[in-house]
Amino acid sequence: MIKVLIGKKGAGKTKTMIDNVNNSVNVAGGDIVFISNDTKRHMYDINHKVRMIDTSEFEINEYSEFYGFLCGIVSNNYDISNIFIDSIFKIVDNSSEGMKMFFENVDKLAKKFDISIFCTISIDPSEAPEYIKELA
Repeated sequence: MIKVLIGKKGAGKTKTMIDNVNNSVNVAGGDIVFISNDTKRHMYDINHKVRMIDTSEFEINEYSEFYGFLCGIVSNNYDISNIFIDSIFKIVDNSSEGMKMFFENVDKLAKKFDISIFCTISIDPSEAPEYIKELA
């Protein structure tokens, strides 16, 4: 399952996500991963049991690369139950091609390995593509 939290920049999406990350520590049946382009900023906000991954340490430029990155994370640890991705447009530029296919592939990955994937997207909900609104 993939869920998306959309809203304009500064609407509190990251705070909501961090609350969800910390709440999931108590109820998740497996490991939890938090992915951001700046995990140091959230280091003291997120429970120490959560695996934090900073994408700024890697050369991720396209959605296909980010999908491969996620597959690598999942293949390294079959005990993952939740993946949280903060500010996907800071990881992969929203102008690059392949966003729709990315979400379709991530949804298949989530279903295949029984992982709940949540991500935030800074976009005006009225301007969001229909396939994004369906995931919100």
